[in-house]
Amino acid sequence: MARVLHLLLLWLVVRGSESQGYVGSRLDLGASIERILPSVTHRANASQIFYGIMFDAGSTGTRIHIYTFLQKEPNRLPVLDNEMFQSLKPGLSAYADMPEKAGDSVRQLLEFAKSTVPHVEWKQTPVMLKATAGLRMLPPAKAHALLQEVQDVFDDSPFYVPADSVSIMNGTSEGVLAWVTVNFLTGQLYPNTKKSVGILDLGGGSTQITFLPKKTTERFPADYTARFSMFNTTYKLYTHSYSGNGIKAAQLAAIGALGSKAPEGKVFQSSCLPKNYKGKISFGGLIYKVSGKPGGPTGYKSCYKEMLKVVKGVIQEPDEMEDSWIYAFSYYFDHAVEAGLVDEARGGAVKVRDFRKRAKEVCNKVSMYNPDYPFLCMDLTYITCLLKSGYGFEEETVLELTKKLHNVEASWALGATLSYFEHFSIV
Repeated sequence: MARVLHLLLLWLVVRGSESQGYVGSRLDLGASIERILPSVTHRANASQIFYGIMFDAGSTGTRIHIYTFLQKEPNRLPVLDNEMFQSLKPGLSAYADMPEKAGDSVRQLLEFAKSTVPHVEWKQTPVMLKATAGLRMLPPAKAHALLQEVQDVFDDSPFYVPADSVSIMNGTSEGVLAWVTVNFLTGQLYPNTKKSVGILDLGGGSTQITFLPKKTTERFPADYTARFSMFNTTYKLYTHSYSGNGIKAAQLAAIGALGSKAPEGKVFQSSCLPKNYKGKISFGGLIYKVSGKPGGPTGYKSCYKEMLKVVKGVIQEPDEMEDSWIYAFSYYFDHAVEAGLVDEARGGAVKVRDFRKRAKEVCNKVSMYNPDYPFLCMDLTYITCLLKSGYGFEEETVLELTKKLHNVEASWALGATLSYFEHFSIV
């Protein structure tokens, strides 16, 4: 009997030490996940399955991405088996003066995660939140209060909470991680890759451009380049994030609304709106009253001139970008759908001139006005101005507009999740 008890005790000790150890997912992850995750489920076919939860706290909404990965072969790229996605509006920055409501929105999305990730995997599944321009533009004390509220919610959750699980992401990382996402999903992230996809991301508060130049990045200013290593390959990218040039922030700045004192009591006029239009724009927790110019100029030319004020001298023309295969998403895609340039389900390729032509039609023809999209003239004109007068793209430059690739959201969130597992740093 004593021998049986001794063996049972020994088994418990060994079992306990195993539960505190790490089992690799072999995502070249080989070594990386061993440092990070407590365990990984094994499927019957010997593939390993693991999960990651990433919150995207954007300027106009909070989104949760729940990824399921399979590691079929050691030292090879993992396979993304599935993504579950849900979002809530407004963004966390709208709760700057009532951070507990930010916690409520995150808590609500965590319930979705609990219904998606198997119960047995909760303690092994990392949960992270990265905030973008919405929180970057807030006073530091208010941004910190929001992040602390989220941290408290995470700490009370059943998921694995890594160090630095809640943070504000800088613009460079936002661009690089979006590039990682798209190139991962298009199969370009392999050693000695000669082809890659350039990306244009247009958010509410900021916009990013990232691509892999054919020539050295040394000729670019330091704040327009980034270097990182993953999957045994080092990448040197051209990348830049323009804070304040997201479509909402830029438009409000162009009409003198963003940053104005006591905007609640003012009405901001724009040549991009019908003369008799009166409406509101919500951004960053504030509501701005806007209207057309009853006695002033309207139409595409006047609107373009208005948008040019926040593009000219701010956006830099990149070298070589037009030689790349370019994917554009977020508000590029959303407004192209509203304008009928691409199908919402399929996306599609458009040329820069397609944005310009449709902007002219929407701005100049009363018959093209759609009350469901009252700001479409302003939206399309800003995009046209950004592409032509900002990045310097030719009329025939082709953009592949998409919301999803292989049924996965085109955003930085997947890249951020991979960066956690691979444990790479961006410099």
